[in-house]
Amino acid sequence: MLIQALCDYYDELADEGKVVSEGFSEQAIHYLIKLTPEGEFDGFSDYRRKSLYKAKGNKEKERYDPRISILPKRTEKPGIDSNLIEHRPLYIFGLNFDKNTFSPNDKTDKAKKSHEAFVTKNLEFIEGLDSPIINAYRNFIKSWIPENEAENPYLLNLGKEYRSSSFAFCLAEDPNVVLHEDKLIKERAKRLAESAGTENTYSSSCAVLGDNLPIARIHNKIKGVPGGLATGTVLVGIKAEAGCSYCNEMSYNSNISELAMKKYTFALNALLSDKKHKTVIDDVTVIYWAAGGAKNERCSDLFGSFFNDEEDDDQENKPDKSQTEEMLKNTFALAKTGELTKERLSAITDIDDSIDFYIVGIKPNASRLSVKFVYRKKFADILFNIARHQADMSIIGRTKRIPLWRLEKELVSPKLKDNSSADASLLSATFKSILYGAPYPVYLLSTLVTRVKTDQDDESKKFRSVNSVRAGAIRACINRKSRALNEKEELSMALDIKNTNQAYLCGRLFAVLERIQKQALGDLNRSIKDAYFSSAASKPALVFPKLISLSQNHMKKLDDNSNVFYNILIEEIIGKLEGQFPETLTLTDQGKFMIGYYHQDQDFYTKKNKEDK
Repeated sequence: MLIQALCDYYDELADEGKVVSEGFSEQAIHYLIKLTPEGEFDGFSDYRRKSLYKAKGNKEKERYDPRISILPKRTEKPGIDSNLIEHRPLYIFGLNFDKNTFSPNDKTDKAKKSHEAFVTKNLEFIEGLDSPIINAYRNFIKSWIPENEAENPYLLNLGKEYRSSSFAFCLAEDPNVVLHEDKLIKERAKRLAESAGTENTYSSSCAVLGDNLPIARIHNKIKGVPGGLATGTVLVGIKAEAGCSYCNEMSYNSNISELAMKKYTFALNALLSDKKHKTVIDDVTVIYWAAGGAKNERCSDLFGSFFNDEEDDDQENKPDKSQTEEMLKNTFALAKTGELTKERLSAITDIDDSIDFYIVGIKPNASRLSVKFVYRKKFADILFNIARHQADMSIIGRTKRIPLWRLEKELVSPKLKDNSSADASLLSATFKSILYGAPYPVYLLSTLVTRVKTDQDDESKKFRSVNSVRAGAIRACINRKSRALNEKEELSMALDIKNTNQAYLCGRLFAVLERIQKQALGDLNRSIKDAYFSSAASKPALVFPKLISLSQNHMKKLDDNSNVFYNILIEEIIGKLEGQFPETLTLTDQGKFMIGYYHQDQDFYTKKNKEDK
């Protein structure tokens, strides 16, 4: 299903003119090397594009991005192998850059060998071709001697950018005459591509396209997957003899034709190179796209917003992003009130209910890419389930959506390093629950409860163990489980004084006792929350009698109005506890305890109208 879907996506890109012709590939270029007709190096021309982006503090800053150019296909062979129309500085100039100096020498003679490979391959490639830029290029190749150019002023001026930049060639007298855009270069590169692979005579019925076609022996590499090889990693590849059958070696076992292979690898690389179609969940790279091509790109925009915060800004797509945000706000507003239906969703987003949407998770292993999951659903169903997920996660004190990366952050200790991540299998299971509208994994609730009980508040870092994200996620886990069992949902978004669940009431009471201590003694190094919250959430009967006795001493330090207010509140909560505190609380009840605590704590900071007062 995956390769077939990628081939279909390739066909859609081809129909829209977004496919690079066979024998060519895209390459980011930073600088043009200016050449005189005699082939002399006459400096660099900056080929980058200037763009604006928003940095921290919402300040606009400039940056220079390389320009994407179409060059003859780049090599994927390991070791020293030059490209046609080379872009790498080591091959072009034959010089290493280290400690602000250029030198042709290194321990393995890599610079020398790379430059020799460049000279041999490119002189052979342009043999017999005649144009001003090609002749200048030929003269440069023949006349450039790395040993004599270690002090070249243009290279010294470029400095450390030398190693991280890619280059192309142009005429010094007219920088618009660029080598890789020369008609003769393009025609020869195309003919070489057409003649390549003609020695492959093994044909069979293609498992993807169905026609009798030459079968791909080696599949093109996939790039842009974090953790994969820098040169790329194959999706389909068989190296071990144990993977061979019926005398078919290597990828002949897969029965995927050369045509299908080129289609799916191009499509996959295109998706991975576009940030609008890719995100990373822990160590799994997730790509997503809608069937139907550019007319359905909005689906990817809407889905991608699930992973991002509302304040994230994309300067290049600001109008589209603003329109997307408006649709999402309307969608989630209806979801919160329970009035969202698929019909209303289609009206808000103006999206066809029949659009198929693909979500694929891939991760590199020792030899190739492994596919962790492939989901295909109608996009209207996916967006509806995401809206329900955000509605379930909603809670007082949280006005923004909860992107998945934000939830992931709350599943690990804040004391760990920033790059510490949650359990990959938990994230994958949670992601699937969101897409399919199913109950969240039990492990999600247990992880959240454990984190709340284990972590402590840190005012210096503005961290709260029971924050809006954790409380919203705990509420969602409990309510969605109740919904699946056809039970009444107990936990509301805000404080519910009619809720008589014993665990919820215990949580409310703990928040009141903590509030009394803070008002009486101010900020402490170790509050009752630091000392007793975990045990109170597990065994209320063991802890609360001591806490109530302690609160009486605290209340003596309060004024009369506060005394009356807290006494009434404590009596109201204890009066609903059926005369005693629970001995122990189950995992679900511990979650309800934490929601009760969070609701009551938030209520202290919520403005009241006259009736509430």
